[in-house]
Amino acid sequence: MSTVVISGAQWGDEGKGKIVDYLASQADTVVRFQGGSNAGHTVTVNGEEYKLRLLPSGILYGGTTCVIANGVVVDPQCLIEEIDSMNSRGVDTSGIRISNRAHVVMPWHKLIDEAGEELRGADKIGTTKRGIGPCYIDKADRIGIRVCDLIDREEFAAKVKSVLRVKNLLLQNVYNREPLDADEIIREYNSYAERLRPFVCDTITLLNDQISAGKKILFEGAQATMLDIDYGTYPFVTSSHPISGGVGIGAGVAPKKIDTVVGVVKAYCTRVGEGPFPTEQLNDIGDKLRTAGHEFGTVTGRPRRTGWLDACVVKYAGQLSGTDYMAVTRLDILDTFDEIKMCTAYRVDGSIINEIPASLKVLAKVEPVYETFAGWKSDISSARRWEDLPANARRYLERMAEVTGIALGIVSVGPNRDQTIVLKNIF
Repeated sequence: MSTVVISGAQWGDEGKGKIVDYLASQADTVVRFQGGSNAGHTVTVNGEEYKLRLLPSGILYGGTTCVIANGVVVDPQCLIEEIDSMNSRGVDTSGIRISNRAHVVMPWHKLIDEAGEELRGADKIGTTKRGIGPCYIDKADRIGIRVCDLIDREEFAAKVKSVLRVKNLLLQNVYNREPLDADEIIREYNSYAERLRPFVCDTITLLNDQISAGKKILFEGAQATMLDIDYGTYPFVTSSHPISGGVGIGAGVAPKKIDTVVGVVKAYCTRVGEGPFPTEQLNDIGDKLRTAGHEFGTVTGRPRRTGWLDACVVKYAGQLSGTDYMAVTRLDILDTFDEIKMCTAYRVDGSIINEIPASLKVLAKVEPVYETFAGWKSDISSARRWEDLPANARRYLERMAEVTGIALGIVSVGPNRDQTIVLKNIF
């Protein structure tokens, strides 16, 4: 069998979509195992951009099965819009499979998400206000509505009316919002159910049968390690587990069935939303990184915070996910820099520490210990072999591998599929 997990090794937006798209050419199935429509991947094929939210990045390869697994929270309206957009551009969407156990994002989730952020004021988390967190809350509270309920009209209507009795009290009395109409929601979601019904199945059985048959499966994480609900910069995190261990829960595939883990690492760092970011550059360097990298959110359009590569974070991500290889992306964005810095350690109160502090109070005051590298000052976008890269670029990458303890597997030098240097065959 051959199963590969792709996990973000920083704060998200590492270019996972490009790496998944590249490896999807060798995979039979691509699986999204957590997150929701708050996660955006941008994939460029033949110079044409595709912005994906719920659909696995493998959708751009005809004949690939694309699974939205049980760990994903599905906004049916968003998913249908995405399917229709793909169809209008000639992309085959017949290979989509949606878990009947996945939870459904409902209108009250979005309202509560938005209202909750407003109430937090200066203490806001920085959510995308797409209802993801409240949907996961209902899942844990055992009042969630699943896809299997959505496609059962009688069951769905009963659950909506039951849940909405409580949610309307919450909306009116806590958040000062107008109550929602159950019948209106039921009518709207019944239309979504009919559109999505042909794609729904038991994806746990599907995936485990495929693995037993020797199929090549690619598991695609959304967000990234530092946004993991347990291991990220809590509370400024997402509501699920983007690390490789999330596959077991989010797709129903046992850990021993995972062969390889690839951590996607942007050659510098970015972050969207609130929370500590030790290597952030609130200066001309940060502005240059943002401009050169077009660092704006795929889903929200928000400008991303930018900074130098934090190798401490990447090492931590490698430990959590058992990362075998790094896929380094966006190296070409650094082409014009005279010098490039990499954080290789943290100093707190004069002492070097070898861990990522759990306390945000401590993390906010760490002093990054930087190593400085001479820039290569040349266009690397046409490089296709390791030897084609300038010596200074190779030195930077080699030091990254040394500090993190993770071998180099892939180096991306541009957004297109062919702008990829393969150092290790992943499948």
